Amino acid sequence: MIYLFQILNGIGLGMLYFLLAVGLSVIFGLLQFVNFAHGAFYLLGAYLTFDLTQRGFSFWAAMPMATLIVAGIAAAIEALLLHRIYKLPHTFHILVTVGLALVIQELVIIAWGPLGGSVPAPEGLQGVVIAGDFIYPQYRLFTIGFTAVLAGLLWWLLEGTRLGAIVRGGSESPSNMALLGYNTMRINTAVFGFGAGLAGLAGALAAPIRGVEPFMGVEALSVAFVVVVIGGMGSYTGALVAGLLVGIVQSVMTTVWPEGARLMIYLGMALVIATMPRGLLGRA
Repeated sequence: MIYLFQILNGIGLGMLYFLLAVGLSVIFGLLQFVNFAHGAFYLLGAYLTFDLTQRGFSFWAAMPMATLIVAGIAAAIEALLLHRIYKLPHTFHILVTVGLALVIQELVIIAWGPLGGSVPAPEGLQGVVIAGDFIYPQYRLFTIGFTAVLAGLLWWLLEGTRLGAIVRGGSESPSNMALLGYNTMRINTAVFGFGAGLAGLAGALAAPIRGVEPFMGVEALSVAFVVVVIGGMGSYTGALVAGLLVGIVQSVMTTVWPEGARLMIYLGMALVIATMPRGLLGRA
């Protein structure tokens, strides 16, 4: 039973990793922009959810509000600052976004203090599901189901709609999209906000599971890059498969070899880089 428990934990964790990674992948795929502030948007989503629930909002209201606030902040940052450095070498992308991440982290500490906090599971999902000898928290099951539905909606949005076609067209040929009359700057801003909003949503969903603390964004960023590298840059399916693999491996290893749980996912990334440099499902 303990392994079933950990596998379910891993699936839930993996779906949160997927939300992080697909946002990062979409931003890089369209903008060719290395966003090291992505984990900070995850951090911000978690803390905004924490703050809103402390102010009396229900989790069901706080989660979408936090997601939209993060998306709006990210879009404003892109429009005011980041679009100015797209054409510069990736070194500048890294320097600017690492600095941005540190600024957001310090602002979080100033606003909410250096100590962490907890977010209670939402009303109606505070109990457990009992099946024979197996007991599992209701909120974790909700997270798995909700993120699975969201993954299907994201796939439909990116692959089956005109909006998704515009995003894909912008990533493959921005000049042609401009010739067709599309405002590529607005598309870039919207996609950056969308990707950051997904990171904020992942943070909001994770808050009742793991609580909030000022350095959770650093961990989220490292895992997001691992998932993107394993799955393959620009691959939606790759991000989903890799997120699940990383989540399950990390969760099961906490039972088998707790000290090496995080080490295993980095070894897996190194193995993929050595044998399949484009990732499991990366574009050729």
